[in-house]
Amino acid sequence: MNEPTPLAKAEAAVSEAENNSAAVQLALAAVELAKTAAAQQQTFQQQGCQHHHGQDFNARKWLTLGGLAIVGGCVACFLAMAFAVAAVAVGIGGACATGCFLILRSLWRDYLNTR
Repeated sequence: MNEPTPLAKAEAAVSEAENNSAAVQLALAAVELAKTAAAQQQTFQQQGCQHHHGQDFNARKWLTLGGLAIVGGCVACFLAMAFAVAAVAVGIGGACATGCFLILRSLWRDYLNTR
């Protein structure tokens, strides 16, 4: 029942090792880190969770937000597609108008030359 904790085992191992080796320095650092972590964990357990203010999870709120995000994305996608189709239509219309203008200009020059 009185089994030593891992922290006590680490402290005993450090005290047995030589003082001038790098392994001892690493072990001492590990022990200090373990002590700090244990102290922080104990402090956290005593204080409890600080960011929870008694609000329960509300699935309806998150489903509504998710639904609105999906609908907003679909509307944005539809508007982007409509803009792309309109841009293609303007491009095709411009090309057709240019072709018609060139053909009519050629016909007009031929008409003036034969007169």
